[in-house]
Amino acid sequence: MITLTLRAHYDGEHIVLDEPFELPTNAPLTVTVLAPAPSEHDRERERASWAALSAQSLARAYGDEEPEYTVADLRS
Repeated sequence: MITLTLRAHYDGEHIVLDEPFELPTNAPLTVTVLAPAPSEHDRERERASWAALSAQSLARAYGDEEPEYTVADLRS
């Protein structure tokens, strides 16, 4: 089976091809819906979430229970 990729959009009622293409009646189709690109607000929220997670992880790694290491503790 030959497959083609055609750009299209949904106008609120129908799927509309972005460029003319001859389709036979009852042609079998596979429709893949692409997720919309995230908004700047969504990207900012995601960055803030990652930053908070990083801060929590650093706080656990370097918490009050962590001993203070000196240069003498280093090995080469």
